[in-house]
This record gives sequence, C-alpha cells and structure tokens, in this order.
Amino acid sequence: MWDYTDKVMDHFRNPRNVGRIENPDGVATVGSLACGDALTFMFKLGSDQRITEAKFQTFGCASAIASSSALTEMVVGMSVEEAAQITNKQIAEYLGGLPDQKMHCSVMGREALEAAIYNYRTGEEQPVNLDEHIVCTCFGVSENEIWRVTRENNLSTVEEVTNFCKAGGGCGMCKGDIKKIVDSVVAERTAEQATKPEPTRKLTNLQKIKMIEEIIENEIRPVLKRDHGDIDLVDINGDIVTIAFRGMCAGCQASGATRQGFIEAKLREYVAPSITVVEEGK
Repeated sequence: MWDYTDKVMDHFRNPRNVGRIENPDGVATVGSLACGDALTFMFKLGSDQRITEAKFQTFGCASAIASSSALTEMVVGMSVEEAAQITNKQIAEYLGGLPDQKMHCSVMGREALEAAIYNYRTGEEQPVNLDEHIVCTCFGVSENEIWRVTRENNLSTVEEVTNFCKAGGGCGMCKGDIKKIVDSVVAERTAEQATKPEPTRKLTNLQKIKMIEEIIENEIRPVLKRDHGDIDLVDINGDIVTIAFRGMCAGCQASGATRQGFIEAKLREYVAPSITVVEEGK
C-alpha cells in the first residue's frame, strides 16, 4: 500500500466539492480514461471576480481524488490571476506530500486548473497543438510538458519524469528521448548554480538586516507587486524574520507556500541558510 499522509487519506475518503456547477465560468477535462486518470474541474466567480465555488469529477486513484479535492479548497477565495500561479508542488504540499510515483496526480490537477482558466478567458477548450512533438505516444505526453515538469519540479532522472507525468511508463521506447531532455535541464540548472553568488557568511546583525531589506526590496517585492500583492518587514530577531502580507497577498490561501517557497528561499539563498520567515500573528 502507498504511504499516504493523513490529509491525503482524509481528502480521499471525504472528498470536498465533488460534482458539477451549473453554468460554470471555467471548466475543463484533462487526462484520459484509457490512461487510467481523468479529471473534470470547474469554478464559479462571485461579483468581486474571486472564485466562490469549485467542483470536480475524477476517475482515478486515491491520489487523484485527494489532489482534485485539495485543489478545489485551495482556489476558493482567489482571483483567477492568483489561481493561475498554483503549481503542482503546492497541491502536493497542501496534502502534506504525495508518494513519488503519484506526483502525476498533482500535475493533472494543475493542468485541469490551467485549462479551466483558459476556458474562462476564451470560452474555448484549451487547443491541442498538432505541431507539438509527442515524445511518449503511450500516454500522449509532449516534449513541452516533459520540459515543463522537469524544470518546475527540479527533476533529474527519467524515473522521476515518469512519476510526474507518466512519460516513459508504457512501452519504454521513449526513455532515450526523455533522458536527453532531462540531461539538458540538469545542464541548465548546473550553469545557473555556477553563476549564483555565494551566500554571505559571518554577517554582523547590522549587515544581515541591511541585506534582508535589500533582498525584499529588489528581489521579492517586485514579484509580489506583479500579482497586486506586497509585503512589509515587521521584525528581525536573529534568524527569525517576521513579515506581513499586503494587497492581494493578504489572506490568500497560497500565502504559506509563497512565504516558505519563495520569500524564505530567497533570503536563505542570498543572506543565510538558517533564516526562517514567519507571518505576523501566526
């Protein structure tokens, strides 16, 4: 049996928001019954243009049901622009993690959300690019999708790619092509790491405070402002940095992932690996 977290099992046994929405603003179906997993996801907007309702129907395993259920909870209260930023890693983190071999279920959730948003914006189904090169014919996985999941999830082996999008999980004839893509992404990653500045060590308290302020101002705030959010630096106590979200980030259900996966990661990268970021009042 798979080693599922308690939260995965809760969403599997007691899935939230199963069903259909009458006249949804955005709806999409991804996956295929022939491949073993399929998901229909839909949402409805309120008068404030934020998602007030999300529902799903899925055919798949416990991870597929749990990922779909979790996604409906995550998007409620978000604007379409905020929901569009959700990644498959955030879906998995929301559930406390997924087994490696089941990460493709979180990818399917992200794909369904992306396609439903496209439907909302255009009134059409997300188009299939007939010129796009299909690498895995068994599961219909394109070259672009393999590049995407490999980059977004820091993958480094063919087996990991199979876990995330099923490519290579059928006849296996495409594994050589998948490896070429993975090797290219790993080479990109290695080149990026080689150009990153080494974190400053043995900083005085004043130096640390100044660096944190500069990183927030130059690296973090501009990214948040692109999504109409902002951040205030509330306090610095040793390696504990207290922040407060402002604008669209305040009260956002994805703020925990933003705090840890983006803000804390940036400060650890450029200032000190021991830094922990907490939100004021939490």
